[in-house]
Amino acid sequence: MATRKILTEGNPTLNKLCRPVTAFDDHLATLIDDMKQTMVQANGVGLAAPQVGVLRRVVVVDLGDEIIELVNPRILEQEGEQDGLEGCLSVPERYGLVKRPNRVKVEAQDRHGEWYEYEGEGLIARCFCHELEHLDGHLYTERAYRMLTDEEYQELMRQNEEEE
Repeated sequence: MATRKILTEGNPTLNKLCRPVTAFDDHLATLIDDMKQTMVQANGVGLAAPQVGVLRRVVVVDLGDEIIELVNPRILEQEGEQDGLEGCLSVPERYGLVKRPNRVKVEAQDRHGEWYEYEGEGLIARCFCHELEHLDGHLYTERAYRMLTDEEYQELMRQNEEEE
């Protein structure tokens, strides 16, 4: 496993459409393992292949107790609405407010090509939507209805700490 360089906003790779994965081989396994390590090293909760310069439909998401691998993912169902703070490893130290579905069901393949479904609510649903948008060449900043200043972000973090 290796930690890969995370591309940042302005890099044209982040705005390109990713191709489906067709080869479920050692190269894919290495990519997924490297993405997991890169995400953990960067303290992220999700990472999409284009963020490390690979234009393939691959995402990893940290659920807290496990990291799931989504190859060729697509959203099957979504419902409800949530409004919340988002950041991105490709948009360092910037945060915005984004509306997302509250529940999302995705279909994806694992590293061996087997199809499965996964349902997530709240933060997991938000993360699925955020990461899958990367695969279509979009950053959350395009969807954010408001980007926060550093002061607003710090105040929001302070308020959240007081509530806990």
